Amino acid sequence: MKKLLVINASARMQRSHSREMTATFVENWKERQPDSVIAFRELGTINVPHMTGEWISAAFKPAASRTEADVLALGTSDIFVSELKEADVIVIGAPMYNWSIPSPLKAYIDQVMRIHETWKPNPADKTHPYTGLLQNKTLVLLLARGAAGYEPGEYNEHMNFQSTYLKTVFNIMGIKDIHVISINGASTPSDELTSAIDNSKREIRTFIDRHLERDHSIHSIINY
Repeated sequence: MKKLLVINASARMQRSHSREMTATFVENWKERQPDSVIAFRELGTINVPHMTGEWISAAFKPAASRTEADVLALGTSDIFVSELKEADVIVIGAPMYNWSIPSPLKAYIDQVMRIHETWKPNPADKTHPYTGLLQNKTLVLLLARGAAGYEPGEYNEHMNFQSTYLKTVFNIMGIKDIHVISINGASTPSDELTSAIDNSKREIRTFIDRHLERDHSIHSIINY
């Protein structure tokens, strides 16, 4: 049975479109996989620790050489990294803030971009200088944006530092199977927004159906 990790990064608990999308994802996932193990990681309403000099020093030390202070400095990071490693499917719900991501989500990424934990250097290939260590995982980005035009080829694509950044960093950590479902135009008239929300819910259901059907087909081939 696949393990699901759901990460919420919106600062709003109410009227949050990204949280509505993660809730829709969980509801539909449970319908198809009622016995699934689902873990939740809240980022938007907590103070995620930022990297410090002590953190950096500890992260670059071999584990056997770390002091108690080093272990303490990496405590939150170790928890976050462990959650990622245990998950088969990772779902991130995030709004676009100032054309990028919420600061707690950025702090979270700083905590999980750990050398020899989620990535390692690949000095032999300058064009691919990093090797990701999070293998065989699927990432679903559920994103909300106040305006429209941020999709590939659209007029605001050059200002999209949200999905482009998230795809880049998780790809570096080894996750290649990345899917984006977004609500664009959260500040548009209500009828347009309603249509965008309905479309996102359909896309979520379609993704889950296809993902689980693909997984079932793979297991059927392996067990044949």
